Amino acid sequence: MSQTTITGIGTVGIPVSDQDRAVEFFTGTLGFEKRLDVRMGESFRWVTVAAPGASASVALIARPGTGADTGIRFLVPDAETEHTAMRQRGIEVGDLLRWPGVPPMFEFKDPDGNKFEIVEAAAAAGRDHHLRARRPGGARR
Repeated sequence: MSQTTITGIGTVGIPVSDQDRAVEFFTGTLGFEKRLDVRMGESFRWVTVAAPGASASVALIARPGTGADTGIRFLVPDAETEHTAMRQRGIEVGDLLRWPGVPPMFEFKDPDGNKFEIVEAAAAAGRDHHLRARRPGGARR
């Protein structure tokens, strides 16, 4: 059997009840950039957002059944600073968690109740080799 040709994660989808409201939250409140917004026929719209400079994006998919535990972990240089900033912007955040040997992290929710985690990248990179930045061509820094 041959090995995969998969090279990474491009886009992950989350359910949202209102795409315009979700775009406003991700771009206006979190500071993401809108990467794509295309109508496909009368009833479908494909919208993606991403953190500035990120290679992976989030597709905001209109459908019922929001409030998912997405499993998505966003990386930040300093979890405590981001925790404070998000609270000041009115984002629903959980406690800042600190355990020995684990990077600081916390949960937050979007307006649809979808859950995400913020993880401190510097601490994570020292423990999890897959979180370290890569150079072009796939070499680790």
